[in-house]
Amino acid sequence: MNSFKVQYTIDGEDFSVAGEASRKLKKVLQSLGVDPQIIRKATVAMYEGEINMVIHADGGVIDAEITPEKIHLFLRDKGPGIPDIALAMTEGFSTASDNVRELGFGAGMGLPNMEKYTDYMNITTEIGVGTTIEMIVNTSLS
Repeated sequence: MNSFKVQYTIDGEDFSVAGEASRKLKKVLQSLGVDPQIIRKATVAMYEGEINMVIHADGGVIDAEITPEKIHLFLRDKGPGIPDIALAMTEGFSTASDNVRELGFGAGMGLPNMEKYTDYMNITTEIGVGTTIEMIVNTSLS
């Protein structure tokens, strides 16, 4: 497998399509013959990021680069930024609105799950400008 790139635009106003990009990535990874355990890790992490983009940032863009060694994800939004990354990484901490919680989202597990299911994660954020999250899932099971 050579390097393969895909890009997904996340609609920040429609919860009914939230998760569509991660489902599309799953199909791409399956078609490339990626191990199902690796597919699960990458799509869970991407789904959590995708949902965060819908809840907090009015959408954004996800770029995925797939190589024989790794799945490299870049999630970029122009949302409000994350004031306290350490606090946001705390399981159960959420700034989601009551309306979002009533829909079953906003439990405060997004960023912790993104970190849990990736081999590398880095958050760059600027208040009032947006957030970029880089994640890597290694494709070897070692």
